[in-house]
Amino acid sequence: MIFILFLLCFWFGDGATRVVSRNRGGQWQLLLKSTGVVGMHMALTQRNTVVMFDQTGAGPSDYRLRRRFSGGRCTRRSDDLMDSACYAHSVEYDVGGNRVRPLKLVSDPWCSSGSFLSNGTLLQVGGYNRGAKRVRVFRPCRDRQCDWTQTKKSLSDRRWYASTQILPGNDRVVVVGGKGAFSYEFIPKIDSREKSFALPFLRQTNDRKSEGNNLYPFLHLSSDGNLFIFANRDSILYKLRRHRVIKTFPRIPGDGSRNYPSSGSSVMLPLHHGDNFQKVEVMICGGAASGAYRAADNGRFLMGLRSCGRMVITGNRHVWKMENMPGPRLLHDMLILPTGQILIINGAKSGSAGYDNARNASLQPYLYGPGRRRGKRFTVLSSTKIARMYHSSATLLPDGRVLVAGGNPHSKYTFHNVAYPTELRLQAFVPNYMHRRYHQWRPRNVSIAYGGGGGDESYEIEYGKQFSVRFFLGRRPSKEMEFSVYAPPFTTHSFSMNQRLLKLRCVTMKRDGSGWINAVVEAPPSPNVAPSGYYLFTIVNAGIPSMSLWVRFIHA
Repeated sequence: MIFILFLLCFWFGDGATRVVSRNRGGQWQLLLKSTGVVGMHMALTQRNTVVMFDQTGAGPSDYRLRRRFSGGRCTRRSDDLMDSACYAHSVEYDVGGNRVRPLKLVSDPWCSSGSFLSNGTLLQVGGYNRGAKRVRVFRPCRDRQCDWTQTKKSLSDRRWYASTQILPGNDRVVVVGGKGAFSYEFIPKIDSREKSFALPFLRQTNDRKSEGNNLYPFLHLSSDGNLFIFANRDSILYKLRRHRVIKTFPRIPGDGSRNYPSSGSSVMLPLHHGDNFQKVEVMICGGAASGAYRAADNGRFLMGLRSCGRMVITGNRHVWKMENMPGPRLLHDMLILPTGQILIINGAKSGSAGYDNARNASLQPYLYGPGRRRGKRFTVLSSTKIARMYHSSATLLPDGRVLVAGGNPHSKYTFHNVAYPTELRLQAFVPNYMHRRYHQWRPRNVSIAYGGGGGDESYEIEYGKQFSVRFFLGRRPSKEMEFSVYAPPFTTHSFSMNQRLLKLRCVTMKRDGSGWINAVVEAPPSPNVAPSGYYLFTIVNAGIPSMSLWVRFIHA
């Protein structure tokens, strides 16, 4: 006889039914002794690979090629040993195989930005020197034979230290800012006459004495389709279709700056179906003290900022609610975990961004629970032994681990006689929720059924439609069962661009006597809430996430 238990789909926030102990700090894994290339930039693709790349102007990397990409043989002659073309500057990391392969870069992407289009193509823009106006394309492929290409149309303005955000509809990306670029523009270009648009806000926030302090502006797409822009200490809400500011938010309290080279970090907190994804809250943590960049040039490394600010950017009341991290931090990354918690990882405690400008590596990640009571939101996690300073990065993997790479506060690959050598080791931080003691709570064998059918190694789902989810759970599910989707970011220079997590509505759920559970889940209502493209779908039971599946949200 088969017994069927019908369940309601509840959500109780960050609360008491979580089985993961707050006192467990996770583990660190060493995956590769060397990737050969500094992971200055990093992005997870829907093929379960991670693209990493460095600047091409740093000279020889540690990944030597037998042949140049142009076909010429690389010999042991001294001129070939110093020829940058005989070395890789980008690699693709195969998560399942734990190996890398070299990729070809034809222009310098130093301090550039990127976004994924709806078909999974990585659109990568800007950089240095001849790369400052270039648009590079990486289309992930099944056979791992794909490589970087470059579009014929260039950017209108030079974009060095700019940020990008994918927009709802029409597969377009907005590129904002850059050194000396107080403007924004859209790509792909519709025609050659399309130019950039002035953005006075960037000129107003520019600190000329400290290399701007408004570079790599924090961008977040609000669920009303407008763009939140934060630079230095100030922020606005911008309507791109009308090219005008529609809100000016209060200045974040406290001294210091938050954007490059002060290099704090920012995240948009998870959106929730309970309010139809209408409440949008932004969080900004850390950064550098006033004058830190200039002080570092003189060998003084000022203590970084401990403060974090949260502000709801929708509605009519906008107030920064401040709290402190366990310690000062800059040059760090902020990633949304499948649980909805925020991982703060990598970085330093003093100084600023720039070559050899920081000291006192931040070796302990912090875990932040947005729904917990203020004063109880931060947990200090297990320490790594590897410093991840300037030009390091991190990204979430489909199995729940966090990939960590990079770190090079030098203009060349430098391994000796410096405070912080070039770092090429590849690590994974394994959160406590992945420990084997929690396997009995972990949803397993997850599959999705949808009338639209499965796509290329993913499931294509239309906005607002319901889809069926089947999974195994050997025990009765927790009252805290969540279904989420996550847009993997393009990460560089302490900002994870385009990152967002949505907690979806569970319509019905039932469990039979053998442990199998069938649920019906509703897709996001529109591209404003979740721009078209690939997302990681995860089931979280009592704070324990399943392995994630790729889904793709599409227009009908």
